[in-house]
Amino acid sequence: MGLSLVLVTGAAVVRSAPAVGASFVIARALETGLEVSASASVSLGGGRPGATPSRQLTAVTVRDSRPVNPNTWTATVTSTAFTTGTGTSTATIPASQLSYWSGPAIRSTGGGNLIPGQPTRPQAQTLAAPRVAFRKTSGNANNRVTWSPGLVLNLPATAVSGLYRGTVTHSVS
Repeated sequence: MGLSLVLVTGAAVVRSAPAVGASFVIARALETGLEVSASASVSLGGGRPGATPSRQLTAVTVRDSRPVNPNTWTATVTSTAFTTGTGTSTATIPASQLSYWSGPAIRSTGGGNLIPGQPTRPQAQTLAAPRVAFRKTSGNANNRVTWSPGLVLNLPATAVSGLYRGTVTHSVS
């Protein structure tokens, strides 16, 4: 499921920036009966170059209704760069400047061993590379887990003013 993130930077602090444009789903199901869902878009608000806006996201959920035992899975999170305007070097914030933490499960059904990728904010990892968001390492039968991840974006001191957009994608296999 794709998550479009919107960020505004500039000389003045902006309280929030609405998500603009159409949202779309990036479906990545490798097996029938295994799916992930997340919010379509969110605003990280705004900030001056050098700031670190953050946001706790709404729920991300993995549903597993496969008829196999054990039914284990791994949910992964990735990010594109954030760009504005023509996407020149000063108008691009690389994915390495975005940090993610999954937090603990806020709801789960079906049992099994559920392991968050980054249980707390101090354990956040940059999205310079794909990261494990959550995993199920044991258990049988249908299951579901929901978590509410957090994001922190480090705005480069050289960032130009503009509306930045990028996509964070959760997938499961």
